[in-house]
Amino acid sequence: MKLYRALVITLALGAITPNSFAKEPPHIKSMMGQVQLQGLGRLNFWGFHVYDANLYRSTAKDSQEFALELKYQRSFSGEAIANRTAEEMKNLGVSDTQATAWGKELASILPNVEPGQTIAAVYIPKQGTSFFYEGKKMSQIQGADFAKAFFGIWLDSKTSVPKLRAELLGQGCPPPLISGAC
Repeated sequence: MKLYRALVITLALGAITPNSFAKEPPHIKSMMGQVQLQGLGRLNFWGFHVYDANLYRSTAKDSQEFALELKYQRSFSGEAIANRTAEEMKNLGVSDTQATAWGKELASILPNVEPGQTIAAVYIPKQGTSFFYEGKKMSQIQGADFAKAFFGIWLDSKTSVPKLRAELLGQGCPPPLISGAC
């Protein structure tokens, strides 16, 4: 009976804490070297589980590299993801013109996703943001301005998802690109 109760509790905790046993994805490690999970969270919208998110940081001292991986729980077209991304960028203060341009660029590279599939973005200073679909590199967008706007959707203090931001940051600070200081 005790074993059964322990199993039920373990399974229940696993359902409550998304990605609680998340391993560092090989494609992220290949770009950043040794990484650690800084935080994880879940995006729910109107009661629907949209995706689980993991924020990874390099273990190297003073590293500015970081990655965000989203595991989708619903189907979306790449175009819908790109459009939503552009809208979120505008909400953070990116000009309509720039957000639209970045949205079009993203629409040309982001795939349609089905439940259980992942898209990851890895930021490396002076290289830009690399995008991965199911662990395979799709494309790269140059520039710190893009990276700040893109990752700011989740990590900026003005995010539309403050609960998810808090979960991703855990007890840590945002990456220097986002916050500058902690």
